[in-house]
Amino acid sequence: MTGPTTPGPTTNGPTTPGRTRVTSAVVIGAGLAGLTAAEGLAARGVEVTVLEARPRVGGRTHGIEVAPGAWIDAGAAYLGAKHTELLALIEDLGLATTPTTMLGASRFALSPTTEAEADGQLATRDGRFPPLNAVALGDLFDRLAELTAQVDPEAPWLTPDAERLDALTAAEWAEQELDHPDARLFFPLFLGEMMAADPADVSVLHMAFYLRSGGGLRYLNAFEGGAQEDRVAGGAHLLCERLAARLTDRRPGSVRLGEPVRSVVQDGEGVTVHTEAGAVYRAGVAVVALPPLLAESLDLRPVRPAPRAGERTGRGCAVKVNLVYPSPVWREHGLSGWSVNARGPLLSTVDDSPADAPDGSRVGVLTGFVTGAEAHRYAALGPEEQRAAAVAQAASLFPMLPEPIGFHRTDWVNEPYSKGCYAALFGPGDWSRLGPALTAPHGRVHWAGTETSTEFFGLLEGAIRSGHRVVAEILDAED
Repeated sequence: MTGPTTPGPTTNGPTTPGRTRVTSAVVIGAGLAGLTAAEGLAARGVEVTVLEARPRVGGRTHGIEVAPGAWIDAGAAYLGAKHTELLALIEDLGLATTPTTMLGASRFALSPTTEAEADGQLATRDGRFPPLNAVALGDLFDRLAELTAQVDPEAPWLTPDAERLDALTAAEWAEQELDHPDARLFFPLFLGEMMAADPADVSVLHMAFYLRSGGGLRYLNAFEGGAQEDRVAGGAHLLCERLAARLTDRRPGSVRLGEPVRSVVQDGEGVTVHTEAGAVYRAGVAVVALPPLLAESLDLRPVRPAPRAGERTGRGCAVKVNLVYPSPVWREHGLSGWSVNARGPLLSTVDDSPADAPDGSRVGVLTGFVTGAEAHRYAALGPEEQRAAAVAQAASLFPMLPEPIGFHRTDWVNEPYSKGCYAALFGPGDWSRLGPALTAPHGRVHWAGTETSTEFFGLLEGAIRSGHRVVAEILDAED
């Protein structure tokens, strides 16, 4: 046996038949779900080792310093009042929130085939409702709300008419249900913003479940009073950094970076985890806190009876672009920084400017979201082409912009240890096949991650709730 092993015994006395008290655990993945689970177990006396493939903690949260002391979110960022576990964690870790600024008018470039300004299609409107046929968009949202209300949020595969809804893609549904061209134009833009999905990649059941799980259509889509109302001051990555610091304060070396896991072998006494570098860790249980496509690639022995992903399970299609300017100059012109665009690469933009830096300085950050099929096209461009396309589009939307002083592009589509963002996309048949066993332990192997949460699936809140569920699951097995 090579490499480090978890010190101490894996068990300590019998409890219920087939399971003894867990005294050690290996957590695979140092994102928010994995670290929440690790912290919960460690706080109850379990000796925890966290293995992370990346050279950093955070998973699908990622902070970038754009000016001295000023950080932005290159990954997951937003939260609202319904995210109660996240808000409790923020307080517990001594962090704070900052509002997502939405003061001012919005920009809309909704001509799908021509340059917006040249065609006279660049519109400025108060609020966020696009300059499209209100009746058609109202009908679209009514139909989505009706679908969402049908879903069984605890067990989507038991939803009435689940078989049909799970076999139908959102693109096929739109073709059948949406007659007005404005509704057909706006639907993929809306789905890209909400789910980082192309309508052809997700089932209708998954689309409806995602909207229901996240708090409902209106809540998910809202800034003020909604799921995008606030951000973590200083960046969401601080959540994971502080959780990891707590773990290492308890036991130095308990969070190990740069250690991709290859296999998990379990027996009657515990689990043995093998890394790609040949290290071996022994513990009573393992918690796999990885996105489904990554979890599916693990070599588990004995083989699990149910898959974590299927042939139609896709990657969340998101590339996040952060354009940095000397100040949020759009605010001086009565603009919020929010835009919705029919042409890429930036299908939407938002003002993500950080609060004042410690020295009192302020930079402006315009964040662009490249989602759905556009994310694949954009990710295939070279770095200079990506920068030029994003800068040019931002300048066409906000002509007052100077040349940016910084450009940051985070390609989640091709990130090897995430395989997509915001979350995995469940394609046709996935909920029927994967759903019933999504959270069921495989012997001594337990599952965490936002994709295992039927509450706030795909969000930071869902990741935290999955971590809490796993802790209770492991400890309850002792009773």
